[in-house]
Amino acid sequence: MLEPLTNAQIRKFKATAQRMEPMLKVGKAGLSDGFIATVAHELARHELLKIKFAEFKEDKKTLAPLLAEKTGSQLIMRVGNVMVLHRPRPATTETTDATAE
Repeated sequence: MLEPLTNAQIRKFKATAQRMEPMLKVGKAGLSDGFIATVAHELARHELLKIKFAEFKEDKKTLAPLLAEKTGSQLIMRVGNVMVLHRPRPATTETTDATAE
C-alpha cells in the first residue's frame, strides 16, 4: 500500500507534470497486459508519468484509477485526455546506489 501524499506533494507533482509531454498513449489495445507492464517499467524509471488517452476517451474516468491500481501507483490528476501517475522508487534501490559509491 502506498503512503498517502500530502497536498504540497500533489501540488508539486501537478506543477511538474504541466511541463511534461505524455510518455505513453492508451491506444486501441486499451489496458492490455503489455501496456500495464510498460507503464510499471516506466514508473520504475521516472516516478512521475504522463499518459494520454488516444483511444477509450469515453472510459478514461474508470480506466485511469484502474491503471493506477494495477501498477501500484497513485493517480495525481486526470485532466482532459491526460492522466498523471506517481510511484516512488523503492528505497532498496537508493540504498544499493549509495553503497556502490
